[in-house]
Amino acid sequence: MSEVVTSSSRVLADVTIKLKDGSVADSTKVSGKPSWLVMGDGSFSDAFEDYLLGAKVNDTLTFELPAKDAFGESIPDNIHFMDISQFPQDVKLEKGAIVGFESADGGQIPGIIREIQASSVKVDFNHPLAGEDIVFEVEIKQIAA
Repeated sequence: MSEVVTSSSRVLADVTIKLKDGSVADSTKVSGKPSWLVMGDGSFSDAFEDYLLGAKVNDTLTFELPAKDAFGESIPDNIHFMDISQFPQDVKLEKGAIVGFESADGGQIPGIIREIQASSVKVDFNHPLAGEDIVFEVEIKQIAA
């Protein structure tokens, strides 16, 4: 077990993601299962990882990142208008619903229904928190080399 977080550490942490208004968007505390954060694997921005560097077990870090360093900016090209007939009959279309779409490689891509007008459905394929400045609370539970 390492004593401090380095650029190659694996970090077991409880992570809470909050919007600037203080509302909680997600938290590992809800499930009671902390997450492993692998430093340097590209899952997190450099800015996020910079806040963790040097942290120790039992440290609680609270920091705010602008959208570009959190979940990215909202990209207009990731918003599409689709004909309502392209959706299966059993899919309940309502604003805010997340619908799975098949990708070219056979996987699933989530899309958020942003608007429904007559026979047109506006689907946003950006990350649900894209474009948001985010406050992170990270409680370090364990550090592994």
